[in-house]
Amino acid sequence: MKKIKVGAVSYLNTKPMMYGMQNDAFLQEHELVPDYPSKVAEMLKTGAVDVALVPVALLKELPEYFIVSDYCIGAEHEVASVCLFSEVPVNQLTAVYLDYQSRTSVALAKILMKEFWGINPEIINAQDESYRTKIAGTTGAVVIGDRALEQRRLSTYIYDLASEWQAMTHLPFVFAVWVSIKPMSNEWISRFNAANAEGFLHIDEIAEAQKYPVYDLKKYYTHNISYLLNDEKRKGMEKFLAFLNA
Repeated sequence: MKKIKVGAVSYLNTKPMMYGMQNDAFLQEHELVPDYPSKVAEMLKTGAVDVALVPVALLKELPEYFIVSDYCIGAEHEVASVCLFSEVPVNQLTAVYLDYQSRTSVALAKILMKEFWGINPEIINAQDESYRTKIAGTTGAVVIGDRALEQRRLSTYIYDLASEWQAMTHLPFVFAVWVSIKPMSNEWISRFNAANAEGFLHIDEIAEAQKYPVYDLKKYYTHNISYLLNDEKRKGMEKFLAFLNA
């Protein structure tokens, strides 16, 4: 039997959803293909994987897609791991580096710069990890994922993009959703939802297993990241896509 290939983001924030996908029963039918968000998005677009946790910004590029899970990477408060970092207030920035690992967060930062902060700095697309060393003076940077949790200890000003979006729209933000480009059976979706859900019964165990001194992962998994794709998150996602299509 051909295995279903699942593109999964290899960040700390996906650990609870991935917990139930590590067992033998799931892996008999599925192959996990981990990478960072923009790479996973490309794999889904090219058909290299069948299902993937993809940045919401990708959806506008797909002629047809299907959201196949009730779980997502979202935020109803500060997300902590998607931020604009700087040494000066945001209105003093003259240049901003954008994280090469991201699509949705980069698009969100551009929306906030234009629509909420009212700034027009030079935009520089980062090419590799060295861009974080450029955060100095009036140059800031958008950093996502585990590296953002590390950057929180280094930068003077931290602008949490989920919090800023909520201040602007009064809606939660969705960074990534599980998507296929071909329809999946209801039976498969039910089993996939169950695999996503299993980890939320083991949050303490998952947080402890990471041995991560940089940030309180139990807080991250229960407060910063909001995983259920409810109606309010869907509204936030539609609002974001409307900005992208404007």
